[in-house]
Amino acid sequence: MNYRVASAPDAEARARVASRAGIMALALIATVAGGCRHDIGAPQVAGWSMVDASQRHPIIVSQEPQTMQLRIPASAGGLSPRQRSDVIEFADRSRASDAGNSRLVIQAPGGGENEIAAMHAVTEIRQILGDIGFADSSIAVEAYHADGRRDAPVRVSYLRYVAEAPVCGYWPTNLAEQRDNANYPNFGCATQHNLAVQVANPADLVGPRTESDRPSERRDVVWDKYVKGDSTGAKKSDDEKVKVAK
Repeated sequence: MNYRVASAPDAEARARVASRAGIMALALIATVAGGCRHDIGAPQVAGWSMVDASQRHPIIVSQEPQTMQLRIPASAGGLSPRQRSDVIEFADRSRASDAGNSRLVIQAPGGGENEIAAMHAVTEIRQILGDIGFADSSIAVEAYHADGRRDAPVRVSYLRYVAEAPVCGYWPTNLAEQRDNANYPNFGCATQHNLAVQVANPADLVGPRTESDRPSERRDVVWDKYVKGDSTGAKKSDDEKVKVAK
């Protein structure tokens, strides 16, 4: 029987073939393992996209000046009845649309022929505003140059909050292909738009309203009774008391 002994070159060739087969097997295992998904239970995050409608479709709140001009002749001793009514109406509008977050500014002309009459009008305007509940701290008086005009107006102004609604209707993608389950770009825009156009006072979108003075009449009465040791409840007549039949 004849035995053939493999030479050294043949053994090295077999070793190289075996090594290549092992590398290919490892590569195949890595490919299969890479195709498997191991994060089935992990929460799905929408990346860096904004999912809050108020952030994606913000309402822009700004302030715009509202001005009323009152023509004051040089011979006038103050405001006319119509002008007094206009001042009260303008002040009521400022209170309703601003909720006390800004001041009323009165601008008086200086250097004109009606300077003295304008100052009388400003004094009367401040008195009217005080009578309807405006504090002195919420009223500012400024002067401007009238450039020699005979009937330079007295200006009353305040800053009114205005809400700018977002523009809707942006549909860049097909919702049927929304595989990541994230909010589509136009999501929530209609709600933000309707809120901006319907809000009664856009200042409420910026911050809370300022508090008004408390009504102290009843509180003072109750406290005075409490100090004296009397009953703090309101007195009722016999007709207002509950009668229980025996």
